[in-house]
Amino acid sequence: MYQIGIVVGSLRQDSFNQKLANALTKMGSHDFSFKQLHIGNLPLYNQDHDANQAESVRQLKSDIKASQGLIFVTAEYNRSIPGVLKNALDHASRPYGQSAWSGKPAGILGVSPGSTGTAMAQQHLRNVLSYLNAPTLGQPEGFIQATDVLFTTEGDIGEHSKQFLQSWMQAFEAWVKLHIAQA
Repeated sequence: MYQIGIVVGSLRQDSFNQKLANALTKMGSHDFSFKQLHIGNLPLYNQDHDANQAESVRQLKSDIKASQGLIFVTAEYNRSIPGVLKNALDHASRPYGQSAWSGKPAGILGVSPGSTGTAMAQQHLRNVLSYLNAPTLGQPEGFIQATDVLFTTEGDIGEHSKQFLQSWMQAFEAWVKLHIAQA
């Protein structure tokens, strides 16, 4: 069984990205399980606290370390990643040399009302994950536009996007298995 941590880069109550993350968990293979890693309760990162991290930070790091892979589903704010996601990335990478992200195969998706989806946020996130030594799935990219048919009334992926997201999930699962085999 592969445990996959899901990090949602949006705290909004009716977040498209939270809906996408929830729907993705239903699309995984039988040997994959998913756990959302909560980032909304983290204090603002302050290097002065590296030696005595908050319980919420220690829990996030523990959940990341227990995961065999990570899916980031992020919003885009001001053409970059949301502050809450950057805060989580910083917390779990510290203190220097003790990054929980290192070596964790990752996949990135995002949904937005705009026609380019979350392309800029995803590129910025790729840059950060590269530095943090988290090998990130390159293809297929998932710049998803929120439309009336993206989700069904039950919260599943609509027929228009189901095939693409299923193929994305298959590519991600293969990516995780490849990296686990090489570890």
